[in-house]
Amino acid sequence: MQPYLAVSTYIDFDAPDVAALARALARDADGEHALVRRCFEFVRDEIRHSWDHRLNPVTCRASEVLQHRTGFCYAKSHLLAALLRANGVPTGLCYQRLSVGEAGAPYCLHGLNAVFLQDHGWYRLDARGNKPGVAAAFTPPQESLAFAIRERNERDLPEVWAEPLAVVVAALQASETVEDVAANLPDLPLIA
Repeated sequence: MQPYLAVSTYIDFDAPDVAALARALARDADGEHALVRRCFEFVRDEIRHSWDHRLNPVTCRASEVLQHRTGFCYAKSHLLAALLRANGVPTGLCYQRLSVGEAGAPYCLHGLNAVFLQDHGWYRLDARGNKPGVAAAFTPPQESLAFAIRERNERDLPEVWAEPLAVVVAALQASETVEDVAANLPDLPLIA
């Protein structure tokens, strides 16, 4: 589990503000589920989704997301991983491949998290931020994600990554504005 507890460039829970928030969210938490719920709801509800709110700058590192209080789903998942790892909860990054529109091409990746719960094992949760038509929650053992798989070229990618995918980091770091990210959303081709 060590890779899922480690500090890194993008999951930088050693940054003072991230570490302080992680301690504050853990204060008086009654067990692992309460701690995970607090961290999840903070990121889901207090960090605005960059595209939903058309907010710049484009963030990637957990500390940037917290500083600017905004991030795309990918960046928000980096902050959630940082807050949970800082509190000793193994946390990874997961992705879905979704249609950008109602159906069909183009497709893009959507970023979310998986946490290792002592009484459940790996459990996915999605802190992208709720809005009409999107209602994610922390409801173990049932998953309550922002998006369902709707068609054959969409996928729940099964991996739990310790670090963000390079294609995700590249898309965020190459973009100066939220419009740039939206025009160049990362994707992975499907293997037949």
